[in-house]
Amino acid sequence: MGKFSRIAIANRGEVAVRIIKACEELGIETVLLHSEADIDTRAYRMATKTVCIGPAPTAESYLNIEANINGALAGGAQAIHPGFGFLSENADFAEAVGKVGLTFIGPSPASIRSLGDKVHCKELAKQAGLPLVPGYQGENQDVAHLITQAEKIGYPVIVKAAAGGGGRGMKLIKSSAEAGELIESAQREAQSAFGSPKVFLEKYLDRAKHIEFQVFGDSTGNVVHFFDRECSVQRRHQKIIEEATSPSLTDDLRRRMGEAACAIATLGKYKGAGTVEFLLQDGEFYLLEVNTRLQVEHPVTEEVLGVDLVKMQILTAQGEYVHDPKQIRVPKGHSIECRIYAENPYLGGVPSTGLLGEVQWPEGPRRRYEYGFEAGDTITPYYDPMIAKVIVWDESRPRAIQKMIRVLKDSVVFGVHTNIPYLIEILSHKEFVMGTMTTRFIETHFSEPIKEPALSEIDKKVAEGALLQLRGGGETVVTATSSPWASYWRGI
Repeated sequence: MGKFSRIAIANRGEVAVRIIKACEELGIETVLLHSEADIDTRAYRMATKTVCIGPAPTAESYLNIEANINGALAGGAQAIHPGFGFLSENADFAEAVGKVGLTFIGPSPASIRSLGDKVHCKELAKQAGLPLVPGYQGENQDVAHLITQAEKIGYPVIVKAAAGGGGRGMKLIKSSAEAGELIESAQREAQSAFGSPKVFLEKYLDRAKHIEFQVFGDSTGNVVHFFDRECSVQRRHQKIIEEATSPSLTDDLRRRMGEAACAIATLGKYKGAGTVEFLLQDGEFYLLEVNTRLQVEHPVTEEVLGVDLVKMQILTAQGEYVHDPKQIRVPKGHSIECRIYAENPYLGGVPSTGLLGEVQWPEGPRRRYEYGFEAGDTITPYYDPMIAKVIVWDESRPRAIQKMIRVLKDSVVFGVHTNIPYLIEILSHKEFVMGTMTTRFIETHFSEPIKEPALSEIDKKVAEGALLQLRGGGETVVTATSSPWASYWRGI
């Protein structure tokens, strides 16, 4: 297989920027496949070429297989990188890409079907003897039958989309009284997000930690793991803060979980970057799922190991990357990532859309920012409200926590609310500092919106001045609050 000269990106936002940067370092041109709503974003400005694939609704653009492939062909690409989300775990898309002579940068369609389908993956894991959370993964999707299975498992039970990810199509069922409604809701959401209403059930572990292992299959099919990440800080089943490596694992547990991760990836004949997710409770671990794509949180692994997973993905797709057995990778220091969302932390996280008046990410040693929007860009209501990721590295976990808090306090975002104050409170909580948080950490300690601090007269004047300046430019800012200055948040 020859080297790519141009790669199409079937995604948006910060992951599109991440892929463009990796391509630039490899001397490869890019084609951004974007919706009408994503014109004049950072990725749009950075890509070598842009092709509009449809209007803002994802079903008519980012989830439209034919539009993405036609866009890649029109842009003169030889390969498509799907990033994460959208079509990244869609085997039909990967297959369709291959049929027109393009290369899908990711695992084969067969591997996606084998491991990306959560139900099939659990069947494979069962054959391999991997520990699984008790549940139901059958084909019978009748709601009454699923309720019967939930009763057998015992409440609380989690219902999940078989083709899901990112918390979509996932509901916690606490009693039989709410089972029917929540199962039907999960099926509708799964159909809308992933094109399949299929769901499965799992016993809900209420003291579990979420631990995942980065696996990578090279050009020859050899699979190794690049150690672990802890992602226990989750809100509505979606990760907010991730770190590498986990503060919860002993050396023996890390070794056993790493071996299990490689075993399931090898069974799936995996190539490229993937993630094997586990739940850990009372010293026992259970396979949760395999994500057959790049993860949002991949930078923390890159920071502690000194690797570039996106470049490795591209080289693997070209048939060039092979693991070097002489190169023993050992994690160094500690890395933390925070996801920055355009949302109001004082109103329970409701999305905050509008014009970004000013954005400043403070530079410094071992600080990394991945963002898809800059000052002057508009945050629209059409997509996930994550606007950036902040990643830090330091010699130890306590130092990394303190560095992250400093970085967040020094970050400046005008124009929309962000969750930065919320993140600072989480990072400062004693349970997070001790590393003892579980997946119920947010539910237990941050179920209510955080309290909005009173602004000083100086802060009010600064905010009012910024507001007047922006409005003088003829722009309108839309936020979830009517406060004249609260539309402009300064992260201090």
